[in-house]
Amino acid sequence: QVQLVESGGGLVQPGGSLRLSCAASGRTSSSYAMGWFRQAPGQERTFIADISWSGSTTYYADSVKGRFTISRDDAKNTVYLQMNSLKPEDTAVYYCAAGLKVGVYNYWGQGTQVTVPS
Repeated sequence: QVQLVESGGGLVQPGGSLRLSCAASGRTSSSYAMGWFRQAPGQERTFIADISWSGSTTYYADSVKGRFTISRDDAKNTVYLQMNSLKPEDTAVYYCAAGLKVGVYNYWGQGTQVTVPS
């Protein structure tokens, strides 16, 4: 079992930056692939970015490529999502997830709200 807790969300003006954190605890979280997803009001949860257990491979949704960066610090059992050049359409609840391989996620955090006003 892996427990995930996101933090770092908030209100930021267009063009601004935020860094989200996802603290993991439980069984050997460093051996899990980690991902970030988001869900805007009235919409389905969508993939943003993920990172392999080794940290050597990352994937991004086209909508955030070049603006967002996922990274992990296994010494701190934490995954980060650096978000730059934020836009109003980035407004959503952001969730982190963990799984045994990229694309297959079994554990989810409770989410953190990011709001970029128009």
